[in-house]
Amino acid sequence: MEDLVIRDADVVDGSGEPSYRADVVVDGGRIVSIVKEAAAAGCQRPKAMRELDAEGLVLSPGFIDMHAHSDLALLRDPDHSAKAAQGVTLEVLGQDGLSYAPVDDRTLAEVRRAISGWNGHGDDVDFDWRSVGEYLDRLDGGIAVNAAYLIPQGTVRALVVGWEDREATPAELDRMRQVVAEGLEQGAVGLSSGLTYTPGMYAKDAELTELCRVVASYGGYYCPHHRSYGAGALEAYAEMVALTREAGCALHLAHATMNFGVNKGRAPELLALLDDALDSGADISLDTYPYTPGSTTLAALLPSWAGEGGPKELLRRLADEESAERIRYDLEVAGSDGCHGVPVDWDTVEVSGVGDPALARYVGRRLDGWDTARRLLLADRLGTTVLQHVGHEENVRAIMRHRVHTGGSDGILQGSKPHPRAYGTFPHYLGHYVRELGVLSLEECVAHLTARPAARLRLPDRGRVREGYRADLVLFDPATVAAGSTYDAPRALPTGIPYVLVDGRFVIEDGRRTDVLAGRAVRRTP
Repeated sequence: MEDLVIRDADVVDGSGEPSYRADVVVDGGRIVSIVKEAAAAGCQRPKAMRELDAEGLVLSPGFIDMHAHSDLALLRDPDHSAKAAQGVTLEVLGQDGLSYAPVDDRTLAEVRRAISGWNGHGDDVDFDWRSVGEYLDRLDGGIAVNAAYLIPQGTVRALVVGWEDREATPAELDRMRQVVAEGLEQGAVGLSSGLTYTPGMYAKDAELTELCRVVASYGGYYCPHHRSYGAGALEAYAEMVALTREAGCALHLAHATMNFGVNKGRAPELLALLDDALDSGADISLDTYPYTPGSTTLAALLPSWAGEGGPKELLRRLADEESAERIRYDLEVAGSDGCHGVPVDWDTVEVSGVGDPALARYVGRRLDGWDTARRLLLADRLGTTVLQHVGHEENVRAIMRHRVHTGGSDGILQGSKPHPRAYGTFPHYLGHYVRELGVLSLEECVAHLTARPAARLRLPDRGRVREGYRADLVLFDPATVAAGSTYDAPRALPTGIPYVLVDGRFVIEDGRRTDVLAGRAVRRTP
């Protein structure tokens, strides 16, 4: 007898087609049969060891978070309700060009310091891996939800070249190609970059193109946080389109926003650029989060030259009066490349978290200028995270309607007051933008969050409610589903999502997290 039958569900199957009523049977971690309109037809209904009455609930594929920063959280926090309670059954890690594999001992120490604001310093994690394959094996030990991994280009450059602002030598470029190929062979799904973060931003287009050629040869995709989301944003998008077309590589644009005052109302220009490329044969997709503020580390706003040599050199420059004044000028007057070419408006920068608990008084405050920001960077050893209130609602809505759009939380789980998108992205799409505003239909939105990202990841048996597919499923109430998280209470869990299954096992049951750890590493499909 089968494991589970979900009775009388309104199935929104991920295809974008209208929903239908059905009994869905799960066994051995897969969907084994779908009986449409079983009750109305009067046919013999399927039996199973467990029956779940889904009257009034929508059954959809589990949501795929195309931009997650849970690289350490999945290991340190078995509960991981931040994502499981949203209906997320797969996260894509290794984002923005910086993560924890492939590394050697030196690079690992440097990366841990550089992105401590994203993931914590990791003192509570046993870093018993160095390669991509070893990291994926560690995830296979059992995690809350599934996870795929992008090779972080900045980490690769730190490993091979270091943190210097210079071109790679031919030998170094060959070694980076080899490192990327090894990571893809070990199961990574592609390559990410953070082109406003050191040291990845030091790479010229020719270097990135060569690495993308390797990615293309393995059927992976390139996911850049490109060189500007502010002044020069459209040029930065166009640069990535041209680069990947030259390399013959699929492109997935990370958190594809149009932020800062210079881009208010300019989303249609971005979408026209993408449509032209798509119509001429380019392979492009993108992800966004359904909020206006951005979130990053405070150190990320600094000019790239200040970070040359790594985190220790950045701290030394911050402590030096002459260097600090030069940093201030670039930030406040010239427009730092770390701040997307736009002079920083300190009124938009809100502290969301600190690494040192003694600095907790800063959390929730808007920074009042460079002197405070500098003191905080030094005292917190670069561990401070911030919200940057620079987005535009009309741009958010326009981009989420696009034909290649997918959902990504870009959720930083660290800090006392993280961005609510970490806990609320997917129910916020369903509750606010589908039910309340009608920006997308329910069927369209589910396709954006399930089948479309599964296609980008080239996963042949995920992202649909279909016989033979993996039983990564979510049941939600379309009348009540909503994000519980807010800017004041960012860790509040969503409402209206009573059941989530990973590999056919309940990770959320009756609205509560179980102790099931059914998630595993999802490796690149050849």
